[in-house]
Amino acid sequence: MAKQAKSGQAKSETATGKAAALRDRARSGASAIAGKIRRKPRPDVAELRGPSPDPHTNLMITEVALIGGSMLVKQAVERALLGKNYSPRKAKAILKGRSLTETMLHGAVAKVATSSIPGAILVGGGLIAKTLYDRTNARSARRKGAAELQVMAEDGKPG
Repeated sequence: MAKQAKSGQAKSETATGKAAALRDRARSGASAIAGKIRRKPRPDVAELRGPSPDPHTNLMITEVALIGGSMLVKQAVERALLGKNYSPRKAKAILKGRSLTETMLHGAVAKVATSSIPGAILVGGGLIAKTLYDRTNARSARRKGAAELQVMAEDGKPG
């Protein structure tokens, strides 16, 4: 009986030893691979290339391109959403008929919503509340909204 216990203990020790040896081998292999991989140093600001040698000009070009592209996408989405209920010509006139105050207000609300999580919760909650309110007053809201869009379309028509 004692012999069986010793042989069982020996087997577990050899299994533990093999597992430890495999772990050591894996660690040494990983560190060897990590040692062979050389990271490229980050380039200095002077090494970065752009259309202009002045980094401020390159930053401005990038910002104009990004904001301009996002504005084009925004206009396309707005036209597509209005295009479900209105002709493309009327949708374009509605978008042109928005006042500067209304456009700036929408931009400010979007900025609040995208700048922080509490802002997103506040704006999202407000939009949900407005949607639920509009659904409870659907008929009057539909008539009022159609009248407002008609006025905006008339203001945005080319003269």
